[in-house]
Amino acid sequence: GQMGVILTMAMVMMTGLANTRERERGTMENLLATPARPLEVMSGKIVPYIAIGLVQATIILLAAHWIFAVPLFGSIVALYVTALLFVAANLTVGITLSSLAQNQLQAVQLTFFYFLPNILLSGFMFPFQGMPRWAQWLGSVLPLTHFNRLVRGILLKGNAFGDLWPDIWPLVVFTVVVMTIALVFYRRTLD
Repeated sequence: GQMGVILTMAMVMMTGLANTRERERGTMENLLATPARPLEVMSGKIVPYIAIGLVQATIILLAAHWIFAVPLFGSIVALYVTALLFVAANLTVGITLSSLAQNQLQAVQLTFFYFLPNILLSGFMFPFQGMPRWAQWLGSVLPLTHFNRLVRGILLKGNAFGDLWPDIWPLVVFTVVVMTIALVFYRRTLD
């Protein structure tokens, strides 16, 4: 669960701040002058952070295994594919929040506005089944809920891909929907 929380906070915050900082400093004008499409620009901004997220996931997994003796019963490949999907989902949220924010302070505030419900409604702090129905419904929309289930299933139960699919497809759908929202709000011109 801690891996998901760390990845959520780091990925959303880094992406959101990086893009709003470019807009504040005026370097976004240079980027807008290129013939690159919005999807290309956003993808180019996401790729380096995917590598950072996977490095963070590796460090967390090594610490979990060697320091805290957390067992790994499932496939390491499944674990990294899951982490990759989760990192991509959080990066698209960061891109979207940076498209909405006017400055870095707003980006940080939007990040916390996104981060806190993730912690409270994902099953990280409180048992998911013990929450009211409306909270479970909201928690089911958030990627951290599905990532927690996936990681616990892989690490502790040794779940195979068939067992993981009910929590993989919501991550994919969330990523596509949020990236679409980011593309809609992406500004081709500076105001």
